[in-house]
Amino acid sequence: MRSGRPAIDEVRRGSDEKIESSEPRFIAIGRVIRPHGLRGELAVEVLTDFPERFDTIEAMYLGGPQQADVWQVATTRWHKDRILLTLQGCEDRTTAEGLRGLLVQIPIEEAMSLPEDEYYPYELVGLDVVTVEGEELGRLSEVIFTNANEVYVVIGPRGQTLLPAIADVIDHVDLNAGQMVVRLIEGLV
Repeated sequence: MRSGRPAIDEVRRGSDEKIESSEPRFIAIGRVIRPHGLRGELAVEVLTDFPERFDTIEAMYLGGPQQADVWQVATTRWHKDRILLTLQGCEDRTTAEGLRGLLVQIPIEEAMSLPEDEYYPYELVGLDVVTVEGEELGRLSEVIFTNANEVYVVIGPRGQTLLPAIADVIDHVDLNAGQMVVRLIEGLV
């Protein structure tokens, strides 16, 4: 079971951030890694399953999940597995250096629709997690991305429970009910 690429960097990398019930304002599609050259170009790590969106983007927001500044895109080009961006108003290495580490984001309303049974992390964080037998495990507090699969962090009566996001464990997700139903396999808990 995939959950799409990360909605916000804090979810992708893991954090101690509190669960918020409100939807984020932005969705991250990249992160500024470093300046590229002397003329303000930015090397950006791609954080989206839809990298083609960089080919047509005209404006983006740089900042955090709830607060960001809009920048107009002058040019984009691919370099290996990264995007090189030139932004209007970012014309030298010093300005570009000040943007290092910021998320490259779009408004949440512009998020791509995901296939059935795929979810953005912000849709999953805060769901109540119960077993197929009806035992309440707690609330999904974080999504950790690993090379193998995502891992859902659930905080509840048992303390912290780590659930791999695989079909053998995740029975189904019901966003309308605010619930994830899971099947605990041997060795998980």
